[in-house]
Amino acid sequence: MNAELFERAFSQCPLVAILRGLTPGEAPAVGDALVDAGITIIEVPLNSPHPLESIGLLARRLAGRAVVGAGTVLTIEQVRQVASAGGQLIVSPNSDPEVIRAGVAAGMACAPGYYTATEAFAALAAGAHALKLFPADSAVPAMLKAQRAVLPREVPVLAVGGITPDTMAAWRTAGADGFGLGSNLYRPGKPASAVAADARRFLQSLSELA
Repeated sequence: MNAELFERAFSQCPLVAILRGLTPGEAPAVGDALVDAGITIIEVPLNSPHPLESIGLLARRLAGRAVVGAGTVLTIEQVRQVASAGGQLIVSPNSDPEVIRAGVAAGMACAPGYYTATEAFAALAAGAHALKLFPADSAVPAMLKAQRAVLPREVPVLAVGGITPDTMAAWRTAGADGFGLGSNLYRPGKPASAVAADARRFLQSLSELA
């Protein structure tokens, strides 16, 4: 099950690389750079150029080394498309129970976005495997700390939105199990070597939180 693969990868490195804007031409080099640096969960948002092609390329190239999936998944049809491309993970900015159930039924790990406790519990009821607090940069760690008092401890919560190596500590103290890394890790056209260097900075900060 892809949910088990996600759980295993997340336990080894709880960072998700969000490659918004990635092109198929960039995908192999950027994927290799991330995995070589130590990040093994990769998300290609569906509002990127030819995202299904990039997901397929990465899923084949990194098979056995990384969990690859899609972000900004908003419809059941998109779930089907990602599954057909070989994606193993569905990430959404919102909590749509139908999309979550479709992802679970397709055998994929599902990490929907939430902001309130009501949204979080609705996502869990639909079968979500992890929760994505989004956008974290419009919230404060104290909000997550309050939510963690009621959310099931075994459910991973990722803080996503504006995360930098310097802000990880406050979120981890508040109860974040992991982080989604967007434009502070990757921007369209950024060389793979620079992506790898920034990935190592995030990993260094993460190691200091242990």
